[in-house]
Amino acid sequence: MAEAMTTEMKHLLDLAIEKGASDLHITVGVQPMLRVDGKLLALTDSAATTAETAERLLMSIMTAEQVERLHQRRELDFSFGYQKTRFRTNAFYQKGNIGAALRLIPVLIKSMEELGVPPILERFTEPSQGFVVITGPTGHGKSTTLAALIESINEKRADHIITIEDPIEYVFEHKKSIIVQREVGSDTNSFARALRSALREDPNVILVGEMRDLETIEAALTLAETGHLVFTTLHTNSAAQTADRMIDVFPPHQQQQVRMQLANVLLGVISQRLLPRVQGGRVLATEIMVANSAVRNTIREGKTHQLPNIIQTSASEGMIALDKVLAELVSRGEITIDIALQWALDPKAFKMMVY
Repeated sequence: MAEAMTTEMKHLLDLAIEKGASDLHITVGVQPMLRVDGKLLALTDSAATTAETAERLLMSIMTAEQVERLHQRRELDFSFGYQKTRFRTNAFYQKGNIGAALRLIPVLIKSMEELGVPPILERFTEPSQGFVVITGPTGHGKSTTLAALIESINEKRADHIITIEDPIEYVFEHKKSIIVQREVGSDTNSFARALRSALREDPNVILVGEMRDLETIEAALTLAETGHLVFTTLHTNSAAQTADRMIDVFPPHQQQQVRMQLANVLLGVISQRLLPRVQGGRVLATEIMVANSAVRNTIREGKTHQLPNIIQTSASEGMIALDKVLAELVSRGEITIDIALQWALDPKAFKMMVY
């Protein structure tokens, strides 16, 4: 595929890498756009993309099989490597024309220390069994933190690690662990099917790229119950919301059983944001909920509205409240109050912390 890549496409990818972009957007009718530090910027030296140009650019980064699947499904997730960077790509049709969003993923997996995540995250890699969820908006570093957690295990002990992703993002090397990476669409038909199959593949650790439906959540919880360490991601606004989001996917008659399962296996929830830094670039804000006895009982009893208060009052156990982190970033001059208020879970209480 790389041999067939057009010079135009290589130029766009080179620009995205050079400018430190997180995303490249190709859409008919507008110039190619880069997202840099969370903001969309047009490539002003490029002409507006025509339907013919979009087709030529995107077909040059796809295999014949991927082109056929795109034509059938009208949208497709895939990834490819170029210049020490992976590009997680979603190609799609809009108004009858092809378009794409390409997410840049560095080949080098950063350590947790390099990412600047709280040291307590290392604790989540130590058990042999349990369930760890990373939450936050799209594009706020969930996959990067997940990769750092898996790489930490890979460097420390001899485990069999299976990742199930759509598409594969970070590519791991075998170090102390064996790492099998399966891509939905090419290596397996679905997250749920791959998870059921994983039970027969002798894994120690399983990474589930994203929990999108009831079947996947159910299978992931079962794996955690049966002696495996499971890491996954979910789109929620806070650590406390995560339990409700998972439980509410199930019909009412199953929800109590799921509460019990989740309370028994949960190790912790990591909720993170990447915020624009005053000095340029972005800074990580991380909320941590550790599944202590109070958290487990609260989930088991269906009193999840009490979880934010438990997080706020359990700093001694390693828990970190997002609004407290935001206040610290404001006090250090790293982010503005306006940005902090935009992301605060309780803006009224947050104002009392900083004013």
